[in-house]
Amino acid sequence: MIEIHAVTIDAHDPYAIASWWSQATGLPLGDDDRPGDDEVMLRTKQDPYLLFIRVPEGKSVKNRLHFDVNGTDGRTRDQEVERLVGLGATIDADRRQPDGTGWVTMLDPEGNEFCVCRSQAEREA
Repeated sequence: MIEIHAVTIDAHDPYAIASWWSQATGLPLGDDDRPGDDEVMLRTKQDPYLLFIRVPEGKSVKNRLHFDVNGTDGRTRDQEVERLVGLGATIDADRRQPDGTGWVTMLDPEGNEFCVCRSQAEREA
């Protein structure tokens, strides 16, 4: 048996993109992380944590792994999409349906895909 200790994300600027995800999620950066670092940790409540590492090549194809996220603190999917756009994300594909189901595929500032889904409260309603 194994444990997943970290999910590692390739990055052009690890500190900048980890800081963006910190703003988006409310999760703190590692205590020793600084601008210019080659590795920057985004701490989660328990393992696995998110580790952003500097790589020389840019992103060229769709990610094979991505995050599905949803709003907390009473925010709906649509409110969360608006908040994330305000932080610098962009909408890549809008999969929202007229009946309220669906999701929005977004890109973080480095072009990594993630999906914004309905909140638990929205799914239960």
